[in-house]
Amino acid sequence: MWNEYYKPASLDETLHLLADKPARTRLIAGATDLMLELERGVRKGIERIIDITCLPGLDQIILDQDDVFHLGPLVTHNAVVGSALLRSRAFPLVAAAWQVGASQIRNRGTVAGNLITASPANDTITPLMALGAWVVLASLKGTRRVPLQDFYIGVRKTVMQPDEMLVDIAFPALGSSQLGTFLKLGLRRAQAISLVNTAVILDLESHLVKSAVITLGAVAPTIIHAAEAESSLAGKELTDENISHAGELAAASARPIDDIRGSAAYRQAMVKVLVSRALRSLRDGQEQSEVPLDPVLLWGEAGKQALPSSTRDQSSTVYGPDHPIHTTINGRAYTFTSGFEKSLLRLLREDAGLVGSKEGCAEGECGACTVFLDGKAVMACLVPAPRADGAEIVTVEGLSSPPVVYASPSLMESAPTDSTASRQLHPVQAAFIADGAVQCGYCTPGFLMSAAKLLEERPRPTRDEIVQAISGNLCRCTGYYKIVQAIEDASVASG
Repeated sequence: MWNEYYKPASLDETLHLLADKPARTRLIAGATDLMLELERGVRKGIERIIDITCLPGLDQIILDQDDVFHLGPLVTHNAVVGSALLRSRAFPLVAAAWQVGASQIRNRGTVAGNLITASPANDTITPLMALGAWVVLASLKGTRRVPLQDFYIGVRKTVMQPDEMLVDIAFPALGSSQLGTFLKLGLRRAQAISLVNTAVILDLESHLVKSAVITLGAVAPTIIHAAEAESSLAGKELTDENISHAGELAAASARPIDDIRGSAAYRQAMVKVLVSRALRSLRDGQEQSEVPLDPVLLWGEAGKQALPSSTRDQSSTVYGPDHPIHTTINGRAYTFTSGFEKSLLRLLREDAGLVGSKEGCAEGECGACTVFLDGKAVMACLVPAPRADGAEIVTVEGLSSPPVVYASPSLMESAPTDSTASRQLHPVQAAFIADGAVQCGYCTPGFLMSAAKLLEERPRPTRDEIVQAISGNLCRCTGYYKIVQAIEDASVASG
């Protein structure tokens, strides 16, 4: 998928590499968007990948002395979801990040990547626009600060130059008199692109609205403000009548299109519904009810304790035959002298011979390829293979004790070398067998991995937490009842 893959050790080195071949180079952090674009053939002419995941200090969330938040370009969506500080002072962003993909995507995808991709349906742009965010762009020529409202010039178009890197996302924290929320309408509960989304922030004094900010996503080429709706609320109480009027004005400001996911008329009608619903939730103190207080992240204890990626290995690397990928999979050391241009999933299946992880979609939609990368559940189809260098990986073969080990890189060529008679199954594996929680079985490895990480994170999950954990895993055969039951039974057995 690429010719050269670099892992720079410093920001300065990154900017020099970027300046060398800017038009044919792409920076990656999570890589969830780029891997999908390359798989679909949408992104052409990319020769060089610069992986910035080991750059120090770029995965931090900081609230400075001026009450301004700073998010580094390596801050993931789940890092936002898991931040108590952001929940208390920037809830609209937390609510948006919670609705991006599923946990496996949120554990890799970054807020910076979501901004740069520049789709008007991307969830985090809408709240950041409402929060008055700006970005800092760096190149060898220096840095520049760009208000987010000036960053976008069209669908998937920004003012960012090919030799620039986004190094900071900044926005003021909400004050004591401010409340905000984010709502989204998609075609399903998880893993859904926004048909419409909105962020609403109110500055309140007693029962009156001092000022209002209402931003709308997926209804115009870029994120827009519903300016007339904002003005209509100033100095007024949040009565049902005023809320309904603001919703109508917001709908009138939308300029949606017809596409395969929804008509323009439907989107416009839903703008009124979402804006009105957001305003009522703020009035009634229910704005945070849609996001769990302790959301499932699929980090587990290992993921929480793992060092940030930017502290692991800060040596500069160019991957190729002269610099192989050294990694640990299911507790065993592996060295790969090929496969640098692949996804992690294909490296595992084709080069390591670990065929338990399945490719169901190659788009991060189905979860059949779920593995643990440095303790966190991820979609292996959306991870570049060189990211495995220096990492700890667990596949479905590693859930049992001892792990399943094959004698050669190909399962088709030889039988397992270890005896299955003495193997201790993971409680989730045993429960899936006992409860018959499979039909065709293709999706089962992914469900097992998500469930195992959930039980590591919280040994006695509620049914709602189980649903959260498997929201990134699709089964096309069944209704999930047996799967949920097996996870419940496994929690009892392991407890």
